[in-house]
Amino acid sequence: MSDIEIAQQAKMRPIIDLAAEKLAIPAEHLEPYGHYKAKISLEYIDSLSAQKDGKLILVTAVSPTPAGEGKTTTTVGLGDALNRLGKKTMMCLREPSLGPCFGMKGGAAGGGYAQVVPMEDINLHFTGDFHAIGVAHNLLAAMLDNHITHGNSLEIDARRIKWKRVVDMNDRALRKITIGQGGTANGYLREDGYDIVVASEVMAILCLATSRADLKARLGRIVVAYKTDAVTPIYARDLKAQGAMSALLKDAIKPNLVQTLENNPVIIHGGPFANIAHGCNTVTATKTALKLADYTVTEAGFGADLGAEKFIDIKCRMAGLKPSAVVLVATARALKSHGGVAKDDLNHENLEALEVGFANLERHLTNITQHFGLPCVVCINHFTFDTEAEIALIIEKCTALGAKCVVSKHWAEGGAGAEDLAKEVLNIVDNREPGCTYVYDDKLPLWQKVEAIASKIYGATHVTANAKVRAEIETLQEQYGEFPVCMAKTQMSFSTNPMLKGAPTGHTLVINEARLANGAGFIVLIAGDMMTMPGLPKVPAAERIDITDSGVITGLF
Repeated sequence: MSDIEIAQQAKMRPIIDLAAEKLAIPAEHLEPYGHYKAKISLEYIDSLSAQKDGKLILVTAVSPTPAGEGKTTTTVGLGDALNRLGKKTMMCLREPSLGPCFGMKGGAAGGGYAQVVPMEDINLHFTGDFHAIGVAHNLLAAMLDNHITHGNSLEIDARRIKWKRVVDMNDRALRKITIGQGGTANGYLREDGYDIVVASEVMAILCLATSRADLKARLGRIVVAYKTDAVTPIYARDLKAQGAMSALLKDAIKPNLVQTLENNPVIIHGGPFANIAHGCNTVTATKTALKLADYTVTEAGFGADLGAEKFIDIKCRMAGLKPSAVVLVATARALKSHGGVAKDDLNHENLEALEVGFANLERHLTNITQHFGLPCVVCINHFTFDTEAEIALIIEKCTALGAKCVVSKHWAEGGAGAEDLAKEVLNIVDNREPGCTYVYDDKLPLWQKVEAIASKIYGATHVTANAKVRAEIETLQEQYGEFPVCMAKTQMSFSTNPMLKGAPTGHTLVINEARLANGAGFIVLIAGDMMTMPGLPKVPAAERIDITDSGVITGLF
């Protein structure tokens, strides 16, 4: 069966009952959205502050390939397995974006028998969080243009507006647009553009905010433009926008509670992409799960060079989180892809290509253990086409590196198929103090932070930028030098060339743009040809998604 067919046959429990039984959350602190999803009140979350934190486990992966790796599936399978072993465990995931849902992927709630449900709801609108984020973002854009139209008392320089608009859809035609056409009744004429919602600073702010007050303060600090003197910033609070934006986000800030196919609780909240944003679910969600369970399993987007690095250097640094271990997900198919095998040939045994592609796994493993300072278990996410020889080779090479390596069959068997993985993870997290190391120090200049990531994590030899971008970074350094950096880079390679597979070295990281995310508290640096508004593929997933006359969604994978 397809993922959606499996999900539609799930025997879900009413979320109010599940929360009461497994988490002891009183019904009055849950706001149901139908029978199977609910928001947890912030007041209840605040009441948990005195409780001891559980152990935090991060799931990441090798560099993505068209073959798929199964990071979310592994997160769910591991969480279900830990619960099967009698360990009170919660999972924390990001919310799927409609962009890839209708574009490349078709769904993002796990797969096979390691899924989060209700699958269709999670992938299609869910509880409206992304809508609220997009509207709050675009309200600020509208108020900015409106202020200029009505006299521009703040002396905003229309050539130095930094705030684009957003929409939660892959639409390349909106990357660069012209607004205000048709005369002064329609505002003033200028160039603008759209990003996807998951790249919005409002998304990042929601994911890093720790309270309603913190959310409002961060929104107020957003820099939207500069005055005509070219140096004085215009903040969202100058436009008096932060109050209305916060009002639009009053429900979005509350974490969403759902369940796995095996009726274990999951929080899904926030959804920045890791290739163009910081790639982690909300701090509120993670901290809530740590209070409610003894073990929390969370994921960070794309490969460990992106999601895991930002999880450590941005999220953990800002929120004071201390992870206990990392699970690095790989598949034989993905490693063969990194070894040069075409997608159509990945189901055939190829030990030579697998050995070449293993370099990608080794680089990620080295980064996790040496630069993040965390113990790591390699999870081979089992596919039915994997051969015994391929599995044996991966285990042999991991063992030679001193790494634990476990074959997990959660896709086909659910939590039962991941029990060996769960036991190996428990052996680590129950026998070490939580904690990690950062790739760079707060006090380093911004450029040296980029060089640290490029050399240590990406294997690059040089970092370059043109004179204009270097000048922008130097200007940002003066006031924001202690901010962490958020690299926007292709997820397909350690380099900025998505076709360069494996573990390339000696390449150059080219920074093409610098963006200040003052409310979020980091600097976004766009490397290579990375776009913050993706486009649809030649055959988008939307072509196969449909609904029957009886209201059943089909085609979500």
